[in-house]
Amino acid sequence: MRNQSKSIIVVGHKNPDTDSICSAIAYANLKNKLAQSNGSGHKYVANRAGLLNEETQFVLDRFNVKSPAYLKDVRTQVKDIEIRETEGVAESISLKKAWTLMKDLNVVTLPITDDDYLTGIITIGDIATSYMDVYDSTILSTAHTRYRNILETLDATMIVGDIDGFYDTGKVLIAAANPDLMESYIEKNDLVILGNRYESQLCAIEMNAGCIIVCEGATVSLTIKKLAEERGCTVISTPHDTYTVARLINQSMPISFFMQKNNLITFHEDDFVDTIREVMAKKRHRDFPILDKKGKYVGMVSRRNLLNMTKKQIILVDHNEKTQAIEGVEDADILEIIDHHRLGSLETISPVFFRNQPLGCTATIIYQMYQENKVKIDKVTAALLCSAILSDTLMYRSPTCTELDKTAAEKLAEIAGIQVEEFAREMFNAGSNLKSKTPSEIFYQDFKKFAINDTAFGVGQINAMSSDELSEIKERLIPYLHQALEDLNVNMIFFMLTDIINEATELLFVGQGSSDLVENAFNLSPGENSFYLKGVISRKKQLLPTLMSALQQ
Repeated sequence: MRNQSKSIIVVGHKNPDTDSICSAIAYANLKNKLAQSNGSGHKYVANRAGLLNEETQFVLDRFNVKSPAYLKDVRTQVKDIEIRETEGVAESISLKKAWTLMKDLNVVTLPITDDDYLTGIITIGDIATSYMDVYDSTILSTAHTRYRNILETLDATMIVGDIDGFYDTGKVLIAAANPDLMESYIEKNDLVILGNRYESQLCAIEMNAGCIIVCEGATVSLTIKKLAEERGCTVISTPHDTYTVARLINQSMPISFFMQKNNLITFHEDDFVDTIREVMAKKRHRDFPILDKKGKYVGMVSRRNLLNMTKKQIILVDHNEKTQAIEGVEDADILEIIDHHRLGSLETISPVFFRNQPLGCTATIIYQMYQENKVKIDKVTAALLCSAILSDTLMYRSPTCTELDKTAAEKLAEIAGIQVEEFAREMFNAGSNLKSKTPSEIFYQDFKKFAINDTAFGVGQINAMSSDELSEIKERLIPYLHQALEDLNVNMIFFMLTDIINEATELLFVGQGSSDLVENAFNLSPGENSFYLKGVISRKKQLLPTLMSALQQ
């Protein structure tokens, strides 16, 4: 048995920002170091739940950090369950060998492979059917049976002939009569089962039999051997009696003649268990072959394997809202949540380690955890955590920023060897370079969905160092917001165009009641498409609480 997916996933929210990505990388690093020190054997891997924005890509490139792998869904997959690694067999093996393998392995299905690719399967039912069905005497040749299989099945020895040859023409018969009578029914290429009588052996060869099987270990004379070689007749000697040979001979046929090779039901390692469970319920098969991404055979699973399946284990950073979490989060086993936002809608089945602090950035919490566990922060990790804090606090300008955030960022900058103000400006400039992006890419760069009572709404945000760039983005975004409102099936959408230098936001709005909501919440009169909010730059601390308070009223 094998279970491929043993890593614990550390992942941020969809449409990830710099904090979400950098905190996931840094926290996975911390957990791995702690796992090494305590010998737990756990492995933690940082993933991302969406595309990187320009700012985050700049940070990763600047410090030569590989982007976390993209993970779309954390529902349980086939690769998360135990896969029985039943080795594939060649289609040329005999029915008897297949039966013996099934008994030894305690399985009811054998996969048939060629160069690791699945070509068919054979079940214990297929073999039982082959024993019970009535076949004519030509079945052995029709199945193109290898002499090697015949020798193996009959515990026999090749006296004359090619062990790798095939018996593919003629019928099987037993020479129980005297030689005179044998001449009337033996035909060219037949396989004749006979005893130790020299006359019968000679008669069969002279009648151009393709093969004779001499039973009970009887001696084959030099004359018979020589004549058989001259006539091209294969001679096989077996210790079994005539009855046993007649009973066993059909078991030497290759499984290719009986295997199932059309319309096979297979699954892939990346298939979701929910999907395969439905297919399994409709089919009465005991086992189902599993293929990898290249289509190569991996192993077998049965319904029983689904009973003991383990869910993906995940740690969430920088969010605790279900609407912002990676797809399939409700089917995963959440172990921890590290966040700095308000408490959201996410529910867990079991108790989890939940750390939530009213700070400007999740990375500040991660920094604290390094300190608490006395784990040294390396230069690259320090650079990532510092970048996240500068990004989330808008270089300490955001009202969410605390003294703890600023202190952590300054200490991390010292470790990383970066000049805070100079680096922050480079990072923000990289993030605000949006001219080449489509409205859709700009919209989803930092977008989150929320729900309160019966109202669902979304809030996106773009930060820029230039008010002129924000004006250009505004003209491109306004038409797209109406399309997004329909696509996302929400009541309202708000989009923050935040000017970092001037510490202000132009708030775009669409959706029935969106204008009235902002007007009531901030006691302002709207422009044609937007509100201008002086001093408002934080979605988390300034915009969302005010909007939600107005909605509740």
